[in-house]
Amino acid sequence: MKPALLQIGSFPPEVQAQIDAGFDRIDVRDFERDPSRAGEIRAIVTRSNLEVPAALVERLPKLGIIATNGVGHDLIPLALAARRGIAVSNTPDVLNAAVAELCIGALLALLRQLPQADRYVREGRWPGASFPLTSSLAGKQVGIVGLGRIGKDIARRLEPFGVALAYHGRSDQNLAWRFEADLGALARDADILIVAAPGGAETARMIDAHVLEALGPRGILVNVARGSLVDEEALLAALAEGRIAGAALDVFDREPDIDARFFGLENVLLMPHIGSATRETRAAMAQLMLDNLRSWFGSGRVLTPVPVPEH
Repeated sequence: MKPALLQIGSFPPEVQAQIDAGFDRIDVRDFERDPSRAGEIRAIVTRSNLEVPAALVERLPKLGIIATNGVGHDLIPLALAARRGIAVSNTPDVLNAAVAELCIGALLALLRQLPQADRYVREGRWPGASFPLTSSLAGKQVGIVGLGRIGKDIARRLEPFGVALAYHGRSDQNLAWRFEADLGALARDADILIVAAPGGAETARMIDAHVLEALGPRGILVNVARGSLVDEEALLAALAEGRIAGAALDVFDREPDIDARFFGLENVLLMPHIGSATRETRAAMAQLMLDNLRSWFGSGRVLTPVPVPEH
């Protein structure tokens, strides 16, 4: 018999077919209507932007693994998993390039006003006047908040543009780029501040009014991490009042139901959380998620474990 698996969220048809071929899948919505199979469920599969409630985990006495399709794990109750001996796996590295590409593309689109330029041509305004001058990336001071795998990939891709790089994180990694222990100082020195740190309680609202004030009226914010890292009220006020020059945002606090005040701002580029959303990347992520499941059921170990807190 195939092991019972609880699924949170949806997956592309080709991934769903593999899940259904290897497991007795129970959709979380069906489970909530009829929880009678709680004692059979041995695994959870989910996506990293969806919550795995602690109360749900508590109801599954035989749960052995939570496998997420994504790198983030801030929405998984890791302390509870540690106490229960539940393995948690994610899909690191395979999405680094896609997120870094999007970050650079979004930054260039914001600086060079590419969406506005596209509309300018489509609306037939080009024959009447030249498009306004925009800003170059070359020569800018760039600060990166969070220099993990994705942050490093972003930094490496930025180097050929001739920017000056600095970073803020838990510690100085002794890299070629300058480490700045003070986040406010990093923002004050930067023309562009890129957020690439993990989500969670430790980093919640770290980009607050103080940091945005330090970034200043010529500064640009780019967030490809988690919406929770930015104080959205402070950001909306800074954008509306011109206290920062602009922002490129792939993530939001309550996505996909984002604050409608963003829609009226011309100095912000809005994206629907598409950092890893390429066919190649999503296929690799799904394959690693499935490989983690198969490895755990075969050997009791996962290939890419998320470190869980001591208990």
